Amino acid sequence: MTLVIMAAGMGSRFGGLKQIEPVGPNGEFIIDYSIYDAIKAGFTKVVFIIKEENYDIFKDTVGKRIEGKIDVEYVFQDIKNVPKGIVLPEDRVKPLGTGHAILSCKGVVNEPFAIINSDDFYGRDAFIKAANFLKEGTTDYAMIGYLIGNTLTENGSVKRGYSEQVDGYLSNIIESTVYREDDKIKVEPLDGRESFYAKDEDLVSMNMFCFKPDMIDYLDEHFIDFFNKNKEDLSKCEYLIPDVVFERIENDNLKVRVVDTDAVWKGVTYKEDKEELVSYINNLIENGEYPTNLYK
Repeated sequence: MTLVIMAAGMGSRFGGLKQIEPVGPNGEFIIDYSIYDAIKAGFTKVVFIIKEENYDIFKDTVGKRIEGKIDVEYVFQDIKNVPKGIVLPEDRVKPLGTGHAILSCKGVVNEPFAIINSDDFYGRDAFIKAANFLKEGTTDYAMIGYLIGNTLTENGSVKRGYSEQVDGYLSNIIESTVYREDDKIKVEPLDGRESFYAKDEDLVSMNMFCFKPDMIDYLDEHFIDFFNKNKEDLSKCEYLIPDVVFERIENDNLKVRVVDTDAVWKGVTYKEDKEELVSYINNLIENGEYPTNLYK
């Protein structure tokens, strides 16, 4: 089983590469804890999707720490990697999205895989749930669903994919701004529909999906279609995994199982979040879930 880590993005809110901000007692990054948990859950390979200019810093930090612990591959997300005949505006710097990121794995990932963001602390239970799903060998895909109350920060609003499901299968993801308001969880859909309040146990997507290799083939085959649909918006359009998933649900009768986890999400959406994350990790170390020095 392979874990694909999307690490090509810059942390615009945090002001730098969130992926390499130390949060552990011996300089560990968030990404180190994800890899450690993935190994514990049974993953045997990790693929980093990065910008080519960040290759040296990744290999010299994260890469060298996990050598010998798990097989490692690097692939580069390059904005110039587009279908023949597609010409993007010269001033475009915005990445082409998570679908384009996963497409970068073509030829490298040929087995069932899970995807995560590099700058989110997912919690071990999520990796165990993902691994157990992949071991089933089903043709279904899966979304690891987090209790929305386990994914918030006290320091501001966050973007979450509020999920709707039918009989345990994903029927919709409503991309939304989410925050606590007077002890309630306010959900404001980004598409302009009316806001609503959620229960703490409602499930959201944290961009942790389980796919089969055919997902990469689909992304490749339909990349040109994406550009044809967005030819009037080539400066901003993004090829996004949730959009592709729902396209396949509607057109291919794809089934995406919602696998819930009680793991607690932590991240550094805001600079003020770091202190809370460091404290949370230290508590896990004190409780024996992680060693003080992660890879010794």
